[in-house]
Amino acid sequence: MTRSLADLGRPSSWRFAFGNRPAWADALLARRILATLLALTALALFVRGDPGSARRAVVVAAHDLSPGRLLTADDLRLDQRESRSLPAGSVTETATLLGATLSGAMRAGETFTDLRVVGPRLAAAAAGSADARIVPIRLADPAVAEVLRAGDRVDVVGVADAGAPGAARPARTLATDAAVVLVTATGERRSGAERVVLVALSTEYATAVAGASLRTALTVVFH
Repeated sequence: MTRSLADLGRPSSWRFAFGNRPAWADALLARRILATLLALTALALFVRGDPGSARRAVVVAAHDLSPGRLLTADDLRLDQRESRSLPAGSVTETATLLGATLSGAMRAGETFTDLRVVGPRLAAAAAGSADARIVPIRLADPAVAEVLRAGDRVDVVGVADAGAPGAARPARTLATDAAVVLVTATGERRSGAERVVLVALSTEYATAVAGASLRTALTVVFH
């Protein structure tokens, strides 16, 4: 199709329209492009799935458990849980918990962590020291164990070694600021009814308390 003489030198109609479009048209075009990109991004995320929804096998309590229990295979089971919902230190293998002592009560289905059983991680967390140790003690007055609870801070006191036989001997502090991590239940998987108290101490205090517990009566002073 030939153009008339009147049209010579004039731009084509589409170029003229594009060059003389109103300002709001540019904003509308930009919004439509942005909306298209967001829709494509949402579609890509939907197809890929949520990385946080990945599931992992962890060890959970097979039934309600009491503090101080010596864990057996019947107490443990594996369950699939969302990775993002798992607490730090979750245990993934039942073999690592067999024979371990439970540090606190657990409900059926609750996830095991490394702080749920007596061990180095629990000692360090309770005492606030990387070189902490856990020492079992038997108190001279069993009634004191009845009021002790995990988390209590106590000083461990024993009878001084010096003194004549039969004479009253002064008490001395063997350890300060010990953390109670467990008080065993009466007769819980153990012979007799005597209760044992587990306390977390620094290495220096732990050695002194462990040695004294073999030859003298012990008690604790609450903070």
